[in-house]
This record gives sequence, C-alpha cells and structure tokens, in this order.
Amino acid sequence: MQDISDQPITANHLWLIQMLQAQRQGQTCLPFHLGLSVAQYQALMARHFSEPPEEAASQTPQERDELREDLLELRREEWQQLQSLLLNHRAGLDPDEVEMASIVAAACLGGDHLWRDLGLTSRQQLRELLLNNFPELAARNVNNMRWKKFFYKQLCEQEGGYVCRSPSCEQCPTYQECFGDER
Repeated sequence: MQDISDQPITANHLWLIQMLQAQRQGQTCLPFHLGLSVAQYQALMARHFSEPPEEAASQTPQERDELREDLLELRREEWQQLQSLLLNHRAGLDPDEVEMASIVAAACLGGDHLWRDLGLTSRQQLRELLLNNFPELAARNVNNMRWKKFFYKQLCEQEGGYVCRSPSCEQCPTYQECFGDER
C-alpha cells in the first residue's frame, strides 16, 4: 500500500491506513471492502493510494471475508439506519466522510467495542475520528456513553424503531455496560 504523495495527508487518510492494516490482519469485524460497495471501495482507494491494497498479500482468509459480507447483508437495514444517522451529522469538510459513515456503520454490527471493530488503537482515537467527521453527533455524547450504544440510543430517540430498555439511563439495570470502563 503506497500513499499518493501529491495528496494532502488528512486524519481520515491515516485512520484509513490503520483500519486497512488491522482488517487485513484479521483484527477487525470489517469485510474486505470495509462495508463499502466495490465501486465505493475502489474510488476511496484510488483517492488515497497509488497501489491498491488488493495487490498486497491479504492475510485475511477469503472465507472469513465472505462470511463478514454475508452478515453485513443480513443486517443491511440496520446498517443503513446507522449510516444515515452518521451522514445526517457529517461535517461536510472531507469527501471521505461518506465512506467513513459506511465503514463506521459496518463496524457497529461487530461484537466488540467499536474502536476495536474498526481496528483503531483506542477509544480516544475513535472519538477523534467521530469528532472529525460527525462533530455534531459526537458532541452529543456528553456522558461518554459507549459509542455503539450511543448510536443505537440516538436511533431510538430519533425514530422509535429500537426498543430502549429504560426511560432513563441512570435507572437502567445495565448502566455499567454502557458507561463503564472499556478494556
């Protein structure tokens, strides 16, 4: 994977490199195309790299990638709702925000903390990614709720499509699952 040298290095470019490397090493829940369509993925790669990542040897077994794609397809409606939530709050400063919304939405369908499912090194790094791309939405997380739970709570409040377990987080019996330390 070679960076395109005449393009400015953006925060999204650096996060993308990190996510791709982690995905190729099997450290994320993301499928090979990161939850993007093939055309979106190819356009994103062309904007950022002179040599597409496909040309590098992928360490992720093809069967696992196919399974991840199948699971994403089974939850397509949920993915679209998460993607729309993010897109409705994008900063409008970087063309990669659209792809980042799709990638983050795909990672929300994973079973680990969102920062790990994206292949990032910390929750703080995820917060920076979200503030960079979706600042209004990220700023709403004033109680430092875990990001996946926060996004689903936003969907619940916005559309009523998801069942919120408690009218108030403070009264919820699983409060520590949402607000406790992430390890």
